[in-house]
Amino acid sequence: MGWSEITRRQYRREGLRYASDMTDAEWALIAPLMPVRCVIGRPREIDLRAVVEALLYMAAREKVGREASPDAGVIDSQSVKTTESGGPRGYDAGKKIKGRKRHIVVDTLGHLVGLQVHAADIQDRDGAVRVFASIRYLYPWLRHIFADGGYAGDKLRLELAQIGRWTIEVIKRSDKLNGFEVLPRRWVVERTFAWLGRCRRLAKDFEATLVSAVAWVLVAHIRLLTRRIVRTEIVDTFSSQTLRDVGLRLIWNQAQKIGALQFANYD
Repeated sequence: MGWSEITRRQYRREGLRYASDMTDAEWALIAPLMPVRCVIGRPREIDLRAVVEALLYMAAREKVGREASPDAGVIDSQSVKTTESGGPRGYDAGKKIKGRKRHIVVDTLGHLVGLQVHAADIQDRDGAVRVFASIRYLYPWLRHIFADGGYAGDKLRLELAQIGRWTIEVIKRSDKLNGFEVLPRRWVVERTFAWLGRCRRLAKDFEATLVSAVAWVLVAHIRLLTRRIVRTEIVDTFSSQTLRDVGLRLIWNQAQKIGALQFANYD
């Protein structure tokens, strides 16, 4: 999408130190829902970031009239360079990049569904198994996946058959066409990588551990979802207090549907 007066107004971040900072309205959707860790009782086992990510994801889908849980997705990987911070890394001979791969699955709207970060020398067919295994129970209706030619072949299909039921549809580029071509479905995941690339923390993989690398991608995606939810007509119509109430009510309704807030009882 090209820059216009509409898109510039949507992405304008005036008054913030960095473009990746959250506004007060965006933070108001998340901060009040974070239960304080108790000093006694059973230790917390649930990652609250994953809970909030799921709530925002469901809210963003339902906001545009989609079902909360997707039934189709798109998979792809992105090789990025690492720094002197150390940690696992490898050499991607196809992209000629020494570093790591961000392996993601998105729904047909481009929202992040699955994420794994691993060394760049791991082929897409092998890394895909890890991604699918991580989302098997999170999205039970997600079974049809669009992919590029790197995921073709019986090897991936046989390995996936051992952990679940997925249908891989490979979208190939026509050999008769020269130059750039927008491929159906595959452009959605490429756009998601472009969205994440707006965060300069993700320009390279600066992290020493894979866990930290995954966390920063999730933070960037949470920022994207909160902006989408907040960027509605109520921003120009209601006061900031009304915006906060509407946003919290939206998240609370999603939490009640899946019982996510029951996790706080395990503190």
